[in-house]
Amino acid sequence: MVDLSIKPLIEGEKVVLRPFRDEDFPFIEECLRDPEVLKLTGSSSDFDRESVLKWYTTRNEQTDRLDLAIVDKSQTILVGEVVINLYDEKSHSMNFRILIGPRGRDRGLGTEATTLVIDYIFKNTTLNQLTLSVFDFNPRAKHVYEKVGFVIYGIDENDLEFEGKWIDSINMKLTRENWINRQKNA
Repeated sequence: MVDLSIKPLIEGEKVVLRPFRDEDFPFIEECLRDPEVLKLTGSSSDFDRESVLKWYTTRNEQTDRLDLAIVDKSQTILVGEVVINLYDEKSHSMNFRILIGPRGRDRGLGTEATTLVIDYIFKNTTLNQLTLSVFDFNPRAKHVYEKVGFVIYGIDENDLEFEGKWIDSINMKLTRENWINRQKNA
């Protein structure tokens, strides 16, 4: 098991990753209702405001996962979240996911947030690797993941039905060894 009870403040050039605060909720709600977020995460548009608020107010108490708000430094508002969760004991790995809402797109905020949280995890835990899944109709995210070192290791065909079409899910991983090699060559 990996202890993720400490919720860090991680500052980059464009974003700050930090624990969630009560004042973040309107911005979280905006992200979770965004049609592009719903599509790219394969989520439904059903939104129980009370359940979602309760969920986010308990994120900072979790010891087996890391949920951090992505704050755009130029606007000083939450524009998304990064999450490290789903510990796999056999491979000593965890899952990575990121969500960027409408106010945070197309400015490199997601790339920087991804890099910051990955660096934090490999510097502060003993995890062997991070894994993720990205839907095939999200080439922008796939490009970011490849840019920071994730490689494809499998495809779940026809994983999501969207607007009458079946979409594949691409499984990717970043090993500690590949992360270390990228650090040396940077």
